Amino acid sequence: MLSLQEMSDRLEIQDLFARYSFAIDERDWDALDAVFTPDARIDYTETGGAAGTFAEIKAWLPVALERFPMFQHMVATTKLVIDGDAATSRTILFNPMTHRADDGTEQVFFIGLWYRDRLVRTAHGWRIAERHEEMAYTHNVPQMGPAPDIAVPDIAAPDIMAHES
Repeated sequence: MLSLQEMSDRLEIQDLFARYSFAIDERDWDALDAVFTPDARIDYTETGGAAGTFAEIKAWLPVALERFPMFQHMVATTKLVIDGDAATSRTILFNPMTHRADDGTEQVFFIGLWYRDRLVRTAHGWRIAERHEEMAYTHNVPQMGPAPDIAVPDIAAPDIMAHES
């Protein structure tokens, strides 16, 4: 029988996954601050996306998802293992999306995948510390260019001339 703590943890984690889905679908990027740990690592590469830190992915998402006027993230069927203040999970995602081509035409397609997550209990509740999208299937995916790269901050090149005598 589940303890009250485990029931509470499971409901909180289920709510965490729902908040992630709504944040993405509503393009409320700041809502992701209450979903991920500040040092989270996220890997969307199996589905054609990017991998990086939470800050990098949060900045990348609005650019990467601009060509998709509509999408829905439906999470279901989570396999969850809780061990004190840590947990791991594998969750099914069904993701219909609409792609808008450069000529304005739109095409609906579907992606099925799993989220593989490492979660931690923080002072502010459960958060995702690592997320990896694992591809399952696609249907009716349109021809489209690759997702944009993660923006890398400009680092000024050293002034080689200043060191010459």
